[in-house]
Amino acid sequence: MSESQIMTENPEISVVLPGYNEAENIPAMVEQVASTIARLGKPFEIIFVDDGSSDNSREVLLREQERCPQLCPVFHRTNFGQSAAVLTGIEHARGELVITMDSDLQNDPADIPAMIELLNAENADAVCGVRQKRQDSRLKLVSSRIANRVRGWALKDGITDAGCAMRVMRRSALAQLPGFRALHRFLPTIMQIHGYRVVEMPIRHRAREAGVSKYGVGNRLWVGISDIFGLRWYRKRYFPPERTRE
Repeated sequence: MSESQIMTENPEISVVLPGYNEAENIPAMVEQVASTIARLGKPFEIIFVDDGSSDNSREVLLREQERCPQLCPVFHRTNFGQSAAVLTGIEHARGELVITMDSDLQNDPADIPAMIELLNAENADAVCGVRQKRQDSRLKLVSSRIANRVRGWALKDGITDAGCAMRVMRRSALAQLPGFRALHRFLPTIMQIHGYRVVEMPIRHRAREAGVSKYGVGNRLWVGISDIFGLRWYRKRYFPPERTRE
């Protein structure tokens, strides 16, 4: 069995990258993620969920798959949104550790080893990134700040940066995920509601090198605020599954 087969046969780590019209960023993103995870010496897979892109993302992904056997492209037939892409990636993940990241190169894969180390040191179920010195427009920063304050007041979940996509999670903590359009922003809170331990860690944030952000202020702020009240209802109504006693 070749080294590449060993690294893909039974992956211990699954990296989920949702993307929409990110053809320009795909090669560098795949290379950076693959080289970082490979240094950990564990079998891994990279699940890139193309969310109905209208650019040449499909062609780029298929070409990159020939170069990187750990890459597993998944294609949505149309654009369903970031939450749907994240959920699709999680459903395809085989590793015991599932890592989610943005595919626009603003998250730095170099933070992954430290996040895994913290996950184990804290005996946590998830480590969520908190972006430091964010390289975004002022409008985007202000809208995120308002949304985070409102959700912090309403949910009191202690999550500092709900919009940060970079997370390291145990696959066992990702069962029973309800599917809705803002799921990716509320994953840490949902895991808490389900009884799992979530901790945070400061991470780097880089300027976007190519392309533009696909999510506007309205999507981040007003829709997010309406979803907060839905999640308050969910927290009150949720009951844990029955646990089998030995």
